Formats: sequence, structure tokens, C-alpha cells
Amino acid sequence: MPALILQLTRVGFLILLWLFVLAAIRVIRSDLRLAAEGRVADPSRRAARRAARASHGVPLPAAPGAPLTPTMLVVTAGSLAGTRIRLGPGPILIGRAEDSTLVLDDDYASTRHARLVQQGSGYAVEDLGSTNGTYLDRTRVVAPTPVPVGVPIRIGRTVIELRP
Repeated sequence: MPALILQLTRVGFLILLWLFVLAAIRVIRSDLRLAAEGRVADPSRRAARRAARASHGVPLPAAPGAPLTPTMLVVTAGSLAGTRIRLGPGPILIGRAEDSTLVLDDDYASTRHARLVQQGSGYAVEDLGSTNGTYLDRTRVVAPTPVPVGVPIRIGRTVIELRP
């Protein structure tokens, strides 16, 4: 009897091992399929990213005493340092999600981490319930907060600023 139990145990472990391998392959295939669909499904987003990377807009000098109006979002620290995105009337979603305006490759950023929305001639940052928080110049953002030009916004290891 013990030989039969030993043999059944071996077969059981072998079946469990194959189930684990098949589950891992299934997860990898679904991740690859979603990544491929994200790249192919929205070519306008790829063109927008290319335009954002290629744009090196030169800010116009402001009149003395006039408030600075932000026109560009610049990543100053992190894996995307140097990335520039022109600001428009729509909100800018920041996070690890593929449909974000600024897609972060940062372990400390949430899928949908923060959002920049236009308020009058300026912008406000809003935390979207992230795990690690959004910080505006060392102060944690708990409600939509106006962002002055040049003040750093920290999301994980990434630091961004609004520039004129």
C-alpha cells in the first residue's frame, strides 16, 4: 500500500506542477495580448507621445509683473526625466495605466495616481486615491490643489513641474 500512495503522490505533484506552468503561461499570454492591443488599438496616442517627446517648445517671455501661465509639463526626475507634454484644456492623467497621458514606469506610482486639471489660467493637481500619495513641494495633496509654476510635484520617484 505505501508504494501505491507514494506513486499517487508523485503523480499529484506532477499534475500540480503542470497546472502551475499552464497558469503562468496563460498570464504571460494575456499580458502580452493586452500590451499589443494597447499599442495597436490607439495609434493617435502613440502619435501624441511622439509629438510630446519631440516638442521642445521655447517659452515666450512674459511681460514684467505678469503672472506666468503654464504651457508645458516637464518631468525633472525619474525614469522619464526630460519628457515634455504640452498642456491643453483637457485633464492630464498620470499613472501606470496604459491609457494615462503620462505613463509612469515607477513601482511607487498607482495605476491611476493623479490628475492635473485646468482651473482658470492655471492648473490644479488632484490625487486619485493613490497608495503612496501625491506631494506638492513636500506637502501631501488631499484635495484638488492649485499648482504654481515651477513647484515640484512628486509621484513616487518621479518629479514633474509646470513650466511657462
